Amino acid sequence: MLTIKNYVKAKSLAEAYELNQKRTNRILGGMLWMKMSNASIQTAIDLSGLGLDTIEETEDTFSIGCMVSLRQLEEHHALNTYTSGAIAESVKSIVGVQFRNLATVGGSIFGRFGFSDILTMFLALDTQVELYHGGIIPLSEFVTMPRDNDILVRLIVKKVSLTSSYLSHRKSKTDFPVIACAVSYFNGSYRAVIGARPQRAVLIEVPNEILTADTKEKNAELFADYVASQVTTGSNMRASAEYRLHLTKVLSKRGYLQVVQLQQTGGNMA
Repeated sequence: MLTIKNYVKAKSLAEAYELNQKRTNRILGGMLWMKMSNASIQTAIDLSGLGLDTIEETEDTFSIGCMVSLRQLEEHHALNTYTSGAIAESVKSIVGVQFRNLATVGGSIFGRFGFSDILTMFLALDTQVELYHGGIIPLSEFVTMPRDNDILVRLIVKKVSLTSSYLSHRKSKTDFPVIACAVSYFNGSYRAVIGARPQRAVLIEVPNEILTADTKEKNAELFADYVASQVTTGSNMRASAEYRLHLTKVLSKRGYLQVVQLQQTGGNMA
């Protein structure tokens, strides 16, 4: 059972950061996973009054506040046009609409959960995180850092010439993914992100020199073989390590083919 002694609606990020330095205090996001824990919280810190629940688009970036809901991501036209629907695809099977109306981007990313579709998807993009104390750093760096008492303020997605796709395998539509896979192409190279291994998502940069076959189908095989060779999977109640590795090859191959198809048809180019 979750117990909360005090509740504070922060008036500024500075106030929220100061309160969050005490180990028994906690930042509230959508409070969906937290409410199922047995934690005892001295002070719950609410960021909902700080205007961090919007997606702002400029010529060069999308700025996504930490209190943006997963449903907002799912329905954001410009963001989904940019990713050819990959963002919406990555969230559509997360429990249900009611859940996605409450779950926040900040909670999903800061938690660095192994099962996170959101983390898997954004690692495939040119994404940075803005931390209140730590400043702006690449998401790929943030994901490897230990958890601390900083505050994730927003995600910053750079607009680059991009093609991307997202796939996952689940035992049932709204269950956690057995494996998740995002594939993208930008800055002249392909990358794959494999999540729900069941460890946190891992980013694999695929060298162009291995994709030298004369057909896209053969290159897709080479791509999938390379990705699988760089991924460590594990076993849990949902799947064995061997099955996850098999799915890694299957989904990364399909993702590569989707990205190539988008490139050939002039898909989501910024």
